[in-house]
Amino acid sequence: MLDKILLFPYYLTLKLRDRRYSRTGAKLKYAEKPTLGVGNVTVGGTGKTPHVEMILRLLQESPEWGDRQLAVLSRGYKRESTGFQQVVATGGAATFGDEPLQIKKKFPGAVVAVDKNRVEGCDLLAHPEKLKSRKWAKKCWNREFPAADYIVLDDAFQYRKLKTNKTVVLVNWNRPVFKDMLLPLGRLRDLPERIYDADAVIVTKCPANLERPAQAEFLEKLGLTEYLPSTCEAVNPKGRRQLVFFTGVNYGQATGLYSTTEPRYLYAKKIVLATGIASDGPLRAYLSDFYKIVKRFSFPDHHKYEFKDISRIQDVIERNPTAAVVTTEKDAQRLLDYNGMPETLMQRLFYVPITVDFLSDEEREVFKDFIVTV
Repeated sequence: MLDKILLFPYYLTLKLRDRRYSRTGAKLKYAEKPTLGVGNVTVGGTGKTPHVEMILRLLQESPEWGDRQLAVLSRGYKRESTGFQQVVATGGAATFGDEPLQIKKKFPGAVVAVDKNRVEGCDLLAHPEKLKSRKWAKKCWNREFPAADYIVLDDAFQYRKLKTNKTVVLVNWNRPVFKDMLLPLGRLRDLPERIYDADAVIVTKCPANLERPAQAEFLEKLGLTEYLPSTCEAVNPKGRRQLVFFTGVNYGQATGLYSTTEPRYLYAKKIVLATGIASDGPLRAYLSDFYKIVKRFSFPDHHKYEFKDISRIQDVIERNPTAAVVTTEKDAQRLLDYNGMPETLMQRLFYVPITVDFLSDEEREVFKDFIVTV
């Protein structure tokens, strides 16, 4: 309530925008191909990228879409390029954005593209031949790719000019929207009640041993009642049934960032943690079970590493010569963009890969059926 009073102009703007698209019949456009939108109502921290990766894996496993051409469309936040670009694995985070580049490296068979205009981006993914007939297309460096059969839109929940076939909204278990406030007092970038507009809600970053009563209690605080674990459905305040799922994070083995990275540095059990993400709390807690964190650098989300940052990390390494430097998979894409990385850091730089999965097999099967039937 406090944010609605202190930030009333912002709150009113969001309400009017929502009314425009929800109640006044604003002209919405649909993509020619099946689309699935993944997003949230907060600024980072819900795990959109690993959930997009999970969706791609499930689609690839399905008989309906496993042999079809999958595509991912992202805005490419903080990229230096403009317009529509096809992401290539040999490119840099500065050109395409760290998250699209990460996805492309993991799914080389999928077409990954970035475009601020999602309507245009979907059209070009469906009809790549159109790139040859448009003057501005000269700015697109990689124009050859197969036409998409299914498009996953990363972080498109606020892009309401495009109406996707199905929508998934993510809510962080550790920072639920019912405890948050609008920017800049909190991390909400949209009205919290907009989660009820999605076809499915995924509660992310849940504890591995989360019991059914705790799930139901959390959902009631979200305004979702009558939760049925067997069908993964609940009733929202608008009176309609909504799919609800719970996922957790799985951390992988720390992996060398460079070919010259020395695994022996991990044996010392001392690390320097350097991240540029919305919240490093869960990763920090996980690593603390195995390593002593001698120094922590917490940069803003999507931070571009510069000379002064590398120098600060190197200074700590000089005082802790046996320590490794550990970062996230997303940060790794940006660190690889840094030219002139000191050899002493190249030998010690590791990233921790992550995946997400549902807390139950039943949820996985219901969700898989949900995304394949678009």
